[in-house]
Order: sequence, then structure tokens, then C-alpha cells
Amino acid sequence: MRNIFIVFALITTLSSFAQKGLGMFGKDPIINLENFDKQRVHWGYYLGFNSYDFKFDYTNVDKDIEVQSTTGFNVGLIGNLRIMEHLDLRFEPGLYYAQRNLIYPNIADEFDRKREVKSTYINFPLLLKFSSKRIGNIRPYLIGGVSQSMNLGSNSKAKDDNYNERWRMKKMTANYEVGFGIDLYFEYFKFSPSIRGVFGINDELIRDNNPDSPWTGNVESMKTRGIFINFAFH
Repeated sequence: MRNIFIVFALITTLSSFAQKGLGMFGKDPIINLENFDKQRVHWGYYLGFNSYDFKFDYTNVDKDIEVQSTTGFNVGLIGNLRIMEHLDLRFEPGLYYAQRNLIYPNIADEFDRKREVKSTYINFPLLLKFSSKRIGNIRPYLIGGVSQSMNLGSNSKAKDDNYNERWRMKKMTANYEVGFGIDLYFEYFKFSPSIRGVFGINDELIRDNNPDSPWTGNVESMKTRGIFINFAFH
């Protein structure tokens, strides 16, 4: 509810800017930042939300793990290199806070049935941005590429495992990302809301020392997936 309120407040603020900008999104708008996208290099930053999940593959399909996603927070920087008129190369390093709760319905003990997986990622995406033709002060775009994530909460070097209440993951993860957004040109800055999906490429799970562990013994692979909603300012 709190996150919905923040997004609503942001949209309301931007609507107010638009009204004060003499119809900047109207039929005959005043063109803002007309030469902004002609820069060879420009910079920005973003704030946003995430919802991380796991995709599990099992050796025994009758023993599924329930994943409960929570809302996390993103913050990062943007470096944009113009390649040609409709194509840019983006580097968007950022810090992502996330939590996933794993529920094991086949474990009787209520305490052992749940595992909280808290992660702090440093994400390094290298992306291509394909922009449409600008219409007034609006320019939609598609974006996609690959990323490498460092999980600071992976517990990858820990010798303890789930028998000692410790969930372990690999520290480095490779992903691919795809999404879409829209550039909105205001008088003094460009605002770019976007939504993006992230999909892990490699298995991230470090199994428990006991191969018959009720937490990891049935898992053939565990890969990250998630949704990012970012608000960028240039």
C-alpha cells in the first residue's frame, strides 16, 4: 500500500509539471530539450521497485516449493552512449534489495517449513535501447541486454547449511533483461519510467551437505527471475 501511494504521488507531481508546462503533451506542445538525445554521452540516475522470484526445476515434480515474493528497492546510475539516431548503449550499475520467502509444504515442522532468502545485489547491466521516433515530448522505447549480479547476501563461503538455518547461493549470477519504457521531456530534465523483466541464466543454488536434504535435495536448478519498475531522471 505504501509503494502504491509513492507511485501515485509521483504521477500526480508529474501531472502538475505537465499542466504548468503550457500543454507540453498537448496537440501542439512546446518542444522541450530538443537536442538532448543528440549528445554523444549523457548521464542519469534511477530509483525504483523490484519483485524477485525463483524458477525451480525439480528431480521429483511432486514436491514443489512455494515462493512468496516481496517488494524491494532499486537505486543506481545510468551511462548512455549514443550509437545512432534510434539506438543507444546503456550501462546501469545499481544496488537492489530483495527478499523471497520459500515455503516447503512437505515439511511438517512450522519453523523448518519456511526459509527467508534476503539478497542485496550489485547489478551490472549492459543494455541496448531501441527508441521510436520522437513525437512532441514523448518517445517510447524497448530495452534489452545482459547483466551480471553480485549477491552480497549469498552465504556462498559458509560451511553451515539449512540444518543450521543457513540458505546458500552462488555469489555471481548471469541474467538477461528485456523491457520497455517511455521518455518524457520536461523543461529541465528527461523523465523515463520503465518496466523490465530479469531472467537468470545459470543455476544459483548451493546444495546442503546432505544430498537428501529436504530443502535442496529435490532441486535440479534454481534461477532468478523478477520484475523491475524504475523511474529514471536524466
